[in-house]
Amino acid sequence: MSPTLAGFLAAFIAGFVLITFMLVSAIFAVWLERKVAARIQDRLGPTRVGGKFGWLQTLADGLKLLFKEDLVPRDADQVLFRIGPYIALAGSFLAFIVLPFGNGVVPVDLNIAVFFMLAVMSTEIFGVILGGYGSGSKWAVFGAMREAAQIVSYEVPMAICVLVPVIVAGTMSLSAFGHQQNGMFWNWFVFHDPFTFAAFWTYFTCATASCKRAPFDLAEAESELVAGFHTEYSGFRWLIFFMAEYGSMVAVSGIAILLFLGGWHTGLLPRPWAGDLSETFLGTFVGNVLNVLVFVMKCYLLVFVMMWVRWTLPRLRIDQVMMTCLKYFLPISCFLLLGVSLWQAALAPWWFKYPMALGCVGLFVAMVVKIVLTPSTLPVAGLSGMWNAPAPNYGLLPSPLPGKRE
Repeated sequence: MSPTLAGFLAAFIAGFVLITFMLVSAIFAVWLERKVAARIQDRLGPTRVGGKFGWLQTLADGLKLLFKEDLVPRDADQVLFRIGPYIALAGSFLAFIVLPFGNGVVPVDLNIAVFFMLAVMSTEIFGVILGGYGSGSKWAVFGAMREAAQIVSYEVPMAICVLVPVIVAGTMSLSAFGHQQNGMFWNWFVFHDPFTFAAFWTYFTCATASCKRAPFDLAEAESELVAGFHTEYSGFRWLIFFMAEYGSMVAVSGIAILLFLGGWHTGLLPRPWAGDLSETFLGTFVGNVLNVLVFVMKCYLLVFVMMWVRWTLPRLRIDQVMMTCLKYFLPISCFLLLGVSLWQAALAPWWFKYPMALGCVGLFVAMVVKIVLTPSTLPVAGLSGMWNAPAPNYGLLPSPLPGKRE
């Protein structure tokens, strides 16, 4: 086999694996979001329907969208309306090309992978603008412009927060970030100094806003804009937009894990699962499989946090969303960048990361214990709260006379 053909075949296999992982992640995220929303907001339907774990409901929703009629409005731009969703999906998919899932498990190991991911993910906004503008609807245009203003604004503090661990590591290669955080969890960059610790939370908040997630989902504020930029979409093209959104959630979570949370390392072992390629094939292969599983589980954990926040906090107004970015996150990110530069110049003391790491572990354990020991408000049988309460009478219907049967 010629080198050109072998390279083309390897690229095809890598692309097929990545697009499959992205689609499966979107399906799993839809199922997870339904279950998280049901548990947090006491929605009884999604907690019970669709088989034992509710996976049949997600499968039914996917089949419905695939077979649903794909309508194109009469006043829409035929070209822009059709290509908008695919441009958004392409921007989300390209980020996975340089995302290392393990020790050497990366399609293209770029030395500027950090900013390559941020650059290609920002192209998703072009699909949003084209989809909203090409719909021929003023509500879709309003939603697209609002979304463009939000994403472009939040990308600035998010990129500045990315610079904080870049200064600590001295590289922009995501694989190098994973190797530098080898060992126990206190070696993770989130515990390196107070500036990287604050930069992680600032980055994660800005990433949540850039993914159009609540409480920053003003592009889909049903009470104001019907459904925002994708109001006129239906069927498969509507599905493509949400696949891009869920893919972006996994991508920004992967960046956070590689920059701050140890990459593919568990943080509980002094040595990694898989070392260099000089080891035996079986040891390297099995170790990298475990590395990929750890990395994917970390990604889904951060995606779960995004869903947790969505179904807990109320939606902000558009002026509050922009003020939060320009008045708070932008100055905070600049301060963190200046602080970590001075910290590195002053040779940061080693005694900070150990108390910080142990304190975070203690807080996490306390939260888990509280969740486990808190009794559930749902009874064993029957429905609770508003579900078994009598219907309120607002004076529209006459009350039954005393002594007479209804």
